[in-house]
Amino acid sequence: RPVVAVQHHHAHIAACLAENGRPAGAPPVVGIAMDGLGLGPDETVWGGEVLVADYRGYERAAALKPVPLPGGNAASREPWRNAYAHLCAAMGWPDAAAYADVPAIARLAAKPLPTLDAMMARGLNTPLSSSCGRLFDAAAALCLFAFDGQSYEGEAAMRFEAAIDRSALADPSEAYPFAIASEDGRLWIDPTPLWRCLLDDCRAGEPVGRVAARFHRGLSEAIVTVASRIARERGLDTIALSGGCFQNKALFSLVHDGLVSQKLSVLSHCRVPANDGGLSLGQAVVALAHVEGGLSCA
Repeated sequence: RPVVAVQHHHAHIAACLAENGRPAGAPPVVGIAMDGLGLGPDETVWGGEVLVADYRGYERAAALKPVPLPGGNAASREPWRNAYAHLCAAMGWPDAAAYADVPAIARLAAKPLPTLDAMMARGLNTPLSSSCGRLFDAAAALCLFAFDGQSYEGEAAMRFEAAIDRSALADPSEAYPFAIASEDGRLWIDPTPLWRCLLDDCRAGEPVGRVAARFHRGLSEAIVTVASRIARERGLDTIALSGGCFQNKALFSLVHDGLVSQKLSVLSHCRVPANDGGLSLGQAVVALAHVEGGLSCA
């Protein structure tokens, strides 16, 4: 039998299409794949992807703006590393350190930051990553959830979601800002603006539930804006949601409802896991499409 290589996030979207009975000859969809990580063909670590995809192939139309993963896999276990990397990318550590009265910043200052700086400067075990999961880890760590380390996969993000103030989440005005930039024919969802707002809230003593709500709403609105824009520009009317981050009910509901409000049809998981438990189905249907009709990936 032929061996078919299937990109991680393409498999996520293909699994969603297959579960929903999407015909093989149907037009492509805008596939939103948000998860922890999966290797991209450009040798960076993907995880916050907006693809234009069908069973046969995909195009990376948008993504979260990549930042380094200090320590590689260690960054998946220790959320403080992601918080530091995002703050350095967004404002530089000297500006972030000015928030010394914020408990998370004080705790970051006690970490071996010069070592991480040297690693990031040399590109040593610090792959670039567009991971949505690591973005959640960074925000959760700044609210002191699993700051030093996670005792199980997704702990920081799960505790961050559980802390949400539901009244704040329901308020459209409660959203941290994200920037959206276009470069080389691709859109980038840039979290840079949110970090100063989040630190300002922490300094002002805002309840963590409100901070969590603002983060979830801001991220969701950015995803909806980018996906709906791509759908309009490509003449597509269907969105597929997949990846482990969509096990987060708040994120899923906000993105789903936002897309529906844009008159878009939304496909999601019910019987097949949204996380990596559903990858094998996606790999199988992509391989089948390759064997029967060819596969083209961009």
